[in-house]
Amino acid sequence: MADNALLIIFLPLALAVVMAGLGLHLTPADFRRILAMPRAVGLALAIQALLLPPVAFGLAKLAGLPGELALGLVLLAASPGGVTANLFSHLARGDVALNISLTAINSLLALLTLPVWTALALSVFLGDEASVPPPIRKVIEVALLVIVPVMLGMALRAWKPALANAAEKPVRVLSSLLLAVLIALAFISEWDMVVRFLPVVGLACVAFNVLSLLSGYFAARAAKLAEPQAIAISFEIGIHNGTLAIFIAIEVLQRAQATIAPAVYSLSMYVTGAIFAAWLLHKRKTQA
Repeated sequence: MADNALLIIFLPLALAVVMAGLGLHLTPADFRRILAMPRAVGLALAIQALLLPPVAFGLAKLAGLPGELALGLVLLAASPGGVTANLFSHLARGDVALNISLTAINSLLALLTLPVWTALALSVFLGDEASVPPPIRKVIEVALLVIVPVMLGMALRAWKPALANAAEKPVRVLSSLLLAVLIALAFISEWDMVVRFLPVVGLACVAFNVLSLLSGYFAARAAKLAEPQAIAISFEIGIHNGTLAIFIAIEVLQRAQATIAPAVYSLSMYVTGAIFAAWLLHKRKTQA
C-alpha cells in the first residue's frame, strides 16, 4: 500500500515533467508542418491509433496474460510516442522535425483514442462489469496533465529560447530519473506478479516493440516515403510514453498490476530501440 501511495505521489510529477520536456522542443511551426506532410502524418497516426492496439490485444491473448497485465499492454499500445523517440530518430538519421510534430499531434489524439481502447480492453480482459468509463474528472485531469505542461514548455521556448535550450538536457535527465523511480515502485508494489509473469510479459513487450518499429518503417517505405521520414515514423510509433500508461493505470483505473507491462516495456525499449537504430545505420552505410 505504501508503494502504491508513492506511485500516486510521483506519477503526476513525472508525467508533467515528461510533457514539459516535449513542450521545450515545440514551436507553432511544428504544428503547421503537419499540414505540409499529410501522407507521412496520416500514415503514422493511422498505425498508432488503429493498428497497434489490436496488435497488443493479439499478443496479450497469444501470451495468455492475466486480465490486468493484458490491460497494461493495451494501455501502452494506445499511448502516444515519447520524447525518447526523438533521440533515437536523431541517432538513426531520421527526420527529427517530423518526429516532434508527430509526438505533439499524437499526444493530443491519444486523449480521444485512449479512452476507447481502454474501455474495450476492460471489457475483453476483465469482463463487462469492469468496463465502466472513468469519471469525467479523471479524464479532465489527464488532459490537463498532458496539455498544460506542453503549453508551458512551448511558452518558455517562445519567451526565452536560450533558457529553453539550456533546460532541455536537465529536464530530459530528470524525466529519465523519475521514470526509473516509477518503474522501481511499480515492480516493488506488484513484486509477486512481476516474478511470476516477467518472462511472458517481457517477451510480449519486446515482441510488441519490435513489431511496432518494423511496421512503422516498412509501411512508410511501402508508401514511398523517404528514408528519413520512414525512420521518424518507425520510432514515433515504436517508442511509447510508458509514463502516461502507468499514470492511467494507477490514477484513472486504480489497477496497479496494469503498470507492469508499461514498466517492463520502458526498460526493454532502450535495448530494442538501440538495436534497431544500429541496424538502420548499418543498412545506410552498406547502401551508400
